[in-house]
Amino acid sequence: MNYNNEMNLSFISRSINESFARAAVSAFAAQLDPTLEELEDIKTAVSEAVTNCIVHAYPDRVDRIYIRARLFEDNTIEIVIRDKGVGISDIDKARAPMFTTGGGERSGMGFTIMESFMDSLKVKSKQGRGTTVIMRKRISMRYAGRIGA
Repeated sequence: MNYNNEMNLSFISRSINESFARAAVSAFAAQLDPTLEELEDIKTAVSEAVTNCIVHAYPDRVDRIYIRARLFEDNTIEIVIRDKGVGISDIDKARAPMFTTGGGERSGMGFTIMESFMDSLKVKSKQGRGTTVIMRKRISMRYAGRIGA
């Protein structure tokens, strides 16, 4: 499927940048004219994915987080959030509710939250090489002719 628009962003893995990532992706997604609820879903999922990078991918260092967002003709947004961190040894276990490697202050609900707010969620990871999270959400069509107009 062809995309109509694309955004690429990278920033360092500091907690302060989590809100920046939310704002940047939601501003880009606004082209699809999402409802406030859809926009909040996207912002929440992005926040969870970026927080995972900060807390789990780079537990002992600061490094880069990469985001690519694409808008498709069927009014879908695809958001790819990638790191080059420690990776995930067992993706199924990491996706299970309440599982965390971040200590007692973490809820272990990041992937569950992403999955509940987006239409699809894929996670790819290699130990020592990083993790890629691919999320997609179809935005309701409130009127015709928005993208590519």
